[in-house]
Amino acid sequence: MTGRSMKSRITQAMSCQPQSTEDHGALATDYIRMETVEAGAYLRELYGIEGELSRMDTEKDDTFKVTTPKGRRFVLKVSNPTEEFEEVHFLTALLGHVAASGLDLPTPRASPGLENGEIQEITDRAGQRRYLRVLTFLDGIPLDSTSSTDRERRQIGGALARLRLATAGFRHPHDHRRYAWDVQHLLTLRPLLEHVQSPAHRELLAAGLERYSAIAPKIPSLRRQVLHNDFSKSNIIVDHETEQFVTGIIDFGDAVRTAVAIDVSTALLNQLPSDAADRSIDDLFREGRPLLDGYLSTADLTQEELLIIPHLVMGRVVARALLTVWRAQRFPHNSRYILRNTEQGWGQLRWFLDRSPAAISELLV
Repeated sequence: MTGRSMKSRITQAMSCQPQSTEDHGALATDYIRMETVEAGAYLRELYGIEGELSRMDTEKDDTFKVTTPKGRRFVLKVSNPTEEFEEVHFLTALLGHVAASGLDLPTPRASPGLENGEIQEITDRAGQRRYLRVLTFLDGIPLDSTSSTDRERRQIGGALARLRLATAGFRHPHDHRRYAWDVQHLLTLRPLLEHVQSPAHRELLAAGLERYSAIAPKIPSLRRQVLHNDFSKSNIIVDHETEQFVTGIIDFGDAVRTAVAIDVSTALLNQLPSDAADRSIDDLFREGRPLLDGYLSTADLTQEELLIIPHLVMGRVVARALLTVWRAQRFPHNSRYILRNTEQGWGQLRWFLDRSPAAISELLV
């Protein structure tokens, strides 16, 4: 890696102030995408790996699946040009910490380059500074492309709890970064309401923000640590034929120091029914309860956390709508991927708002 040494970069990061929550960084910035031919050339030059590359859908970077002539598979990640070295180092160091935890979690491992460690700095053909990493490929299928049973959802919850235990002692100068998808900052997204064109949807989101504002003051007192923060179905790799079911936990790009309850709420969000707008639902958390049971079999949650988690789930529904609608307008070429989970949220949000805050608090206790 060229430029400043790793030690000097991390030392400098320790003295930096966190970025403003108003600045959404890579989520807000367009860039010139890297083509597979160029990515393959860097892969050979910097990692000594020859293979066939295919692009993978992502939110804000260039990611490629790599298959070598001998059938080995890797993932090549090329950072968004706005991402600083400290951010990429934080995410890479976190993967290393989890791998060394002894909890046998199926997470990617970073592969070393031919020199200068795991992270390689380049200036691409478009003149953009980028950071490259090669990660191991995890076999299985994404959870969002299959179904799951109650037993399997308990396995998902157990995997999330073990991941929480694995990351509990991790520290990094950049782990306090401000990140838009961290729902503790939801109220800073209020200006994005102006990008919601539907008056009915805008009214729903405004009501959700108002409801959330009542519980927001409680969040700073919750237990906190570095967490995955995006335990969504697209980031969980599974195999129905295995006992553990979860064969991969991927995409640590949203990791941050945040509340334990927020991490759990994100996982539960992704177990909500997608057809809440089309049918009457008594228990929105029906499929999430086995996940929570699996989680509690391995790690604890306090009464305070259990009371606030349903409100945080609602907050994540609001955040997802605000961020995806806004980003789809900024990046229409990627709107299909960005909006893939947005539509289902309107029915879910109505379900929450149709019930009193007191009733929502009692849903998981």
